[in-house]
Amino acid sequence: MGSAVGSGAVAGGVTGPGAGGIVSRPRLLERIGASARVTVVSAPPGSGKTVLLRSWISQAAAADSNAWVTVRRGEQDPQQFWLSVLCALRQTAPGLALVQPLTAAPDLDGWAITERLLKDLAPLQDRIYLVIDDLHELGPAEAQRQLELLMMRAPEELRFVLATRHDVRLGLHRLRLAGELAEIREPDLRFTVAEAEELFRAAGVTLPDPALLVERTEGWAAGVRLAALSLAGHPDPGRFTEEFSGTERTVAEYLLAEVLDRQPEPVRRLLLRTSVLERVNGELADLLTGDSGGERVLQDLERANAFVVSLDARRSWFRYHHLFADLLQLELRRTAPGEATALHRAAAGWFAGHGYPVDAVRHAQAAQDWGLAARLLADNWYSLQLDGQAATTHQLLAGFPAGTRTADAELAALAAAEELAYGSLEAAERYLGLAERGMASVPDARRAQAHLLLGINRLVLARQRWNLQAVAEEARQLQAMAEAPDPAQPGLGEELRALALISLGTTEFWAAGEDPERHLEMGVALARRIGRPFLEFTGLAYQAAAGIYQSFARAAERGRQAIELARRHGWADEPAAGLAYVILGAMLAWQMRPGEAEPWVQRAERVLRAETEPAAVLGMYRARGVLELARGRDADALAAFQAAERLGGRLTAPHRLLTPARASLLHVLVRLGDVERAEQALAALGDRDRGHGEMRIAAAVLRLARDDPRAATAAVAPVLDGSAPVVWPVWLAEAFLLEAIARDALGDPGAAGRALERALDLAEPDGALLWFLLHPVPGLLQRHARHRTAHPALIADILGLLAGQAPAPPAGPPPPLEPLSDSEIRVLRYLPTNLSAPQIASELYVSHNTVRTHMRHLYAKLGTHRRFEAVERGRALGLLAPSPLRGQATLRG
Repeated sequence: MGSAVGSGAVAGGVTGPGAGGIVSRPRLLERIGASARVTVVSAPPGSGKTVLLRSWISQAAAADSNAWVTVRRGEQDPQQFWLSVLCALRQTAPGLALVQPLTAAPDLDGWAITERLLKDLAPLQDRIYLVIDDLHELGPAEAQRQLELLMMRAPEELRFVLATRHDVRLGLHRLRLAGELAEIREPDLRFTVAEAEELFRAAGVTLPDPALLVERTEGWAAGVRLAALSLAGHPDPGRFTEEFSGTERTVAEYLLAEVLDRQPEPVRRLLLRTSVLERVNGELADLLTGDSGGERVLQDLERANAFVVSLDARRSWFRYHHLFADLLQLELRRTAPGEATALHRAAAGWFAGHGYPVDAVRHAQAAQDWGLAARLLADNWYSLQLDGQAATTHQLLAGFPAGTRTADAELAALAAAEELAYGSLEAAERYLGLAERGMASVPDARRAQAHLLLGINRLVLARQRWNLQAVAEEARQLQAMAEAPDPAQPGLGEELRALALISLGTTEFWAAGEDPERHLEMGVALARRIGRPFLEFTGLAYQAAAGIYQSFARAAERGRQAIELARRHGWADEPAAGLAYVILGAMLAWQMRPGEAEPWVQRAERVLRAETEPAAVLGMYRARGVLELARGRDADALAAFQAAERLGGRLTAPHRLLTPARASLLHVLVRLGDVERAEQALAALGDRDRGHGEMRIAAAVLRLARDDPRAATAAVAPVLDGSAPVVWPVWLAEAFLLEAIARDALGDPGAAGRALERALDLAEPDGALLWFLLHPVPGLLQRHARHRTAHPALIADILGLLAGQAPAPPAGPPPPLEPLSDSEIRVLRYLPTNLSAPQIASELYVSHNTVRTHMRHLYAKLGTHRRFEAVERGRALGLLAPSPLRGQATLRG
């Protein structure tokens, strides 16, 4: 089998927008002509890959520099393929001068042709694009390895453009790591609304809302064109668009004639009986048809562009295009009206047995087998929750008729969990009562599972009621269940233990317990070990919150890890993500970077709700108050701190941020000139509350406002000597700053200098500049800078800030001790992956010892000792692609 070659294969390209029914797509054409050595256009059949490449060649007027090869279906002859490539290259102007002709011969193999091409093209100075269409049809693995060799060793001016239905093993990951690969995939090829409008105009169709059709056809090029064909000449395009589906007469006739009726009876039967599925693989198709060979049939249909789309690179899972699925379901109801229920029930059993609980529940619901659906959902509820699929469980529970929730004890427990997630505590308690009263009706074999659901619900309810003692008790009970000899389900023990540890750690954190990080660290490590990323993500978010009390850098690292997990898994709107946003926003506000802090605080405000996360919301109000202070909006800051105080007053147990929020409120009242109101608020507190370190600092602010520096020093003295501790060490910087101001007013410059130096000592590690804006003392700082100080740069920053200059971001990391070699940089780029050193060696075609030597050298140059440290250092230096957050200098919205 040969291959179609040469620019003549694409000579009939477009001449302008809409010409020949082809839409101009500059957003994609620019990416093909970019600077990457290799461009891959990979998408399912019918996505418009070939048309796009023809348009690119035509609009770029680059036919003389393009060598086009179309791999024919089932190409198994490497020699013929390579002779086609050689012939195509010779049809370009630069290639004709360099590439020598070859003829087929029995002893001529692909490796020889590849080496010959590399030799002939070595002096190439003018750009050639080698375009290989339908690359997925290149069958022999040997030919693919030969193509990989050509790509890796080709001269700079030979560029490759590869169009394929699925990825082919060509070592593209190396090019991706080196930044030499451009990729256009199925989502990129989907028609936008504007592109669909252009196509419809070319077909003479005007639609009031083309977006509806684009959504229905999924932007799939073949589907959009089919819709345009069906709509041409229709008297009411608007109504037609609203009703457009695969069951519309003209579309159905087209699909029946062009696709379904052309299939043999066994294939037709497979398509009809599997149309009840959103996705299908060979084994599932065999189950529903009672036949064998389903995977081969599906692969053949996908290869034939029969409205079957492969969902994975292995081409083992498939789905039908929405329009085609509509037709198949209609035809199933017409030809076998009684089979759908049994098919759904069989599919539910298969999905449940193969670890796909969501699909299993949906099919049980479609079969209206509510008992089966309830058991499946109850069995998998905690697992889905721990996987961060709360939105999915919400949808599944909504699929039950209302009456079933109160009639089934397990469903009642699930309904209670649902109400807790959405903030209706009273409804949650009602459902919990129903579930507890219905426990007697639960079969013995399922009772442990039902008690587990109740235990988790009680823990969440106690946390939302802010009953910290009950939270700790429920968490310990969950831990006891995890350590029981016969847990509710196999493998559940470690999950429960991780949940209990993280719950204990979060409770101790908010209640200012002795060692919240111990339980959090244990829980995160366990969650990571057992592969529960949602639990790990939750624990990391609370570790970030706890870490801010030790160091901003530590909190930023934990926050970065939590947000990266959230981004990777789609959990950006989860409450734990909201807490991470609060921490990052607060840190940036303290560093006087309000523009960068605002997006993070806004994200938190979109995610967090007081009904479900009262503790985190109190922290959010405080972060908003600090941010408004940094902006000089004292009235807005006052409103935020008042909101925090109101929420804290409704909690049934102490909150570690409540006292700092009240102290901040007093600060703002003084700044607003309402000293009397601040005095009254302070006097209204009990002796114990007034004795907190933060309140003593607020009292010192009041005394200075009253022009009584001696009373200010008396108020702050217990904070300075440690007898009145503060929740957050950064507050000590304010205490020493106030001491310096008071001592300076008392005429004691020596004591004032010592106190100011200590304030600077405490503020500099985290860049916490806000105190110096709230209590501006430029004269004192200028005098101090003229004496011996360890913080001249910090003083300059503060004085610039007071003069209205934006603060400089924290300094970046120092450069490596010596430059990294190219080989060391190549090894460094593999370190963020999961590849071992021997695997990296295989990827780079070097020995294991060589990789180990490079790793040892780059560790030494970067000043690191472990792999993850080298990765973070490389990111900080710009040697690796950055993570969403990198230290303090990149905490941006």
